[in-house]
Amino acid sequence: MPTAPELDPAPRDLPVDEEYLRSTAVDLLLTPSPSGRTDAVMQLVGDRISALGLPFDLTRRGLLRARLGSGSTVRRAVVVHADTIGCMVKRLKENGRLEVVPVGSHSARFSEGAHVTVMTDDPDRVHTGTVLPLLSAGHAFGDDIDTQGVGWHQVEVRVDEPVSDAAGLEALGIQVGDFVALDADPRITPAGFVKSRHLDDKAGLAACLTALKALADAGVVPRVGAQLLVTIGEEVGFGATHGLDRDVSELVAVDNAVVAPGQASSERTANVGMMDMTGPFDYHLSRRLLALGAEHGVPVRRDVYRHYRSDAAPALEAGIEARAALLGAGVDSGHGHERTHLDGLVALTRLLVLYLQTDLTFSDWDRRPAGPLEEFPSESVQPAPREPAREDATGA
Repeated sequence: MPTAPELDPAPRDLPVDEEYLRSTAVDLLLTPSPSGRTDAVMQLVGDRISALGLPFDLTRRGLLRARLGSGSTVRRAVVVHADTIGCMVKRLKENGRLEVVPVGSHSARFSEGAHVTVMTDDPDRVHTGTVLPLLSAGHAFGDDIDTQGVGWHQVEVRVDEPVSDAAGLEALGIQVGDFVALDADPRITPAGFVKSRHLDDKAGLAACLTALKALADAGVVPRVGAQLLVTIGEEVGFGATHGLDRDVSELVAVDNAVVAPGQASSERTANVGMMDMTGPFDYHLSRRLLALGAEHGVPVRRDVYRHYRSDAAPALEAGIEARAALLGAGVDSGHGHERTHLDGLVALTRLLVLYLQTDLTFSDWDRRPAGPLEEFPSESVQPAPREPAREDATGA
């Protein structure tokens, strides 16, 4: 019977290039990528990975798969998404403004006042604008502004062009179905906080790329063949439905960790999600990540998320036979006015670097798709105390 997995003594806590982390995060944030319009950000990600000398390809729809590690078989995947929430034009209004609907799940409450970029089908015709509530002029509507409802039917986009009707919008090249990106406006404060829209999940993506750089800079080749899978549809529910190697037996999704009242996640640590709305993550892999952090002095917290899905969910729903775990940098006000901290991004990067240097959770068992019961890691590593039997339990 296999025993509980032991931490591999080989992983080294490699230096993290914090300037690279910062610049990569800002570059990603400044590149609009609402779900459905992600080609430009994938070009940026590809350029960064090319500079690290790692082989990669893209799937037909545009997911990026980078390869690292030794051996010809890919048994480990780190999955992170480059797409963000955003909006799409639903209607050109007769007042010269735009009715929009959300791309991804987010509240109109946090879009009110947002600066936006309207991207037409002509790449040379890009327009700026602002999301405003229908009643937005304080001197005209007074207290009625405070009592109007919240929702996408209660807001409109004011385009920064001299238009006053639908015909004027058409003349600008704006059409139904055009993407409207919420401007990120990233800022890094003197105290180390990173304030921006779309930290979900460009903060996580920056940490993943920085982890790959740390390994490359140190000349460390992971012993287990691995892939970094960058997805483009997580915010609309179909991120890691394809692109994973068929031999992957461990999957770690990297996404935002929920910082809010009642949550244990922190902006200044790495965070391990033990469960989200789709169910518990793998018992052994989750605790292995926590043990790696404890062993190497990486600050890590564990948490449970309620209104939350990650790339792990569509991968498991698509039928991948792999252990799955969730890592994240803590993001306050997720899908709203987001904020994280450089300390948390560094901690997340360090934990990824350590993890990618380890063997599989169960070195022998996890290399096979199936095996006999006597070799299955069960009671010795995941004990369940037996309930005291009642005298009449057998019905005798």
